[in-house]
Amino acid sequence: MSEVVSLKRAGNGIGVVVLEDRASRNTFSRPFVQALLGAFAEVEADPDLRVVVVHGYDTYFCCGGTKEELLSILEGKLQFVDAGFFDVFLRCRIPVIAAMQGHALGGGLALGCFADLLVLSEESLYAANFMRYGFTPGMGATYIVPRKFGECLGTEMLYTAASYHGGELRDRGAGMRVVKREKVVETGLALARELADKPRVALEELKRQLARPIREALPAVVESELAMHRVTFAQAEVRGRIESRFGS
Repeated sequence: MSEVVSLKRAGNGIGVVVLEDRASRNTFSRPFVQALLGAFAEVEADPDLRVVVVHGYDTYFCCGGTKEELLSILEGKLQFVDAGFFDVFLRCRIPVIAAMQGHALGGGLALGCFADLLVLSEESLYAANFMRYGFTPGMGATYIVPRKFGECLGTEMLYTAASYHGGELRDRGAGMRVVKREKVVETGLALARELADKPRVALEELKRQLARPIREALPAVVESELAMHRVTFAQAEVRGRIESRFGS
């Protein structure tokens, strides 16, 4: 298993996927994406697992696209669907708990939102920050962020591209658990133990039913987001915004 993403067994049917690409701070580097897909392929191949907890390292959960990735999209060399990873939590047959102990930004926030259950940190920052770069959201964010955070709050997050502390999101009505950073993984594992007490077949069937509306809506959402990208990435100011925010 890769060092940047690892799968561990916590016993009693619980898998723990650790995102730890320290070189890229858990952005969507090629090694990170390939290792993430590899970890979930291993999850799918293990009949003993009943639930998976995903967490990052230190103050990072997942920080979205790299500069190179965004410029490749701008230049028409890449689309966010090409690597086939952004909905990997949704596609997993067993429940996925995103223990988002650190910052989750842009595509990293969208990635986490495709988990079945979320745990956030009071102190960490969560941002659907696509519009800061001058392009519209992708990775299913236009659908999954309002679905997870509520329509009003999620829509505000998409439009403003602002960063919100987990404690503020909780105070504004976000329904997921929000705890102190040092308690996030522990809380995620406690939830996992509650789920792992149930038969795997029942968990699979319930996930299939609960995820069905998202799976059915997602293809049209993705097509719309790709169409918006063709318009918004073509705007002259976008390259400058990307260069300035990452540093030229």
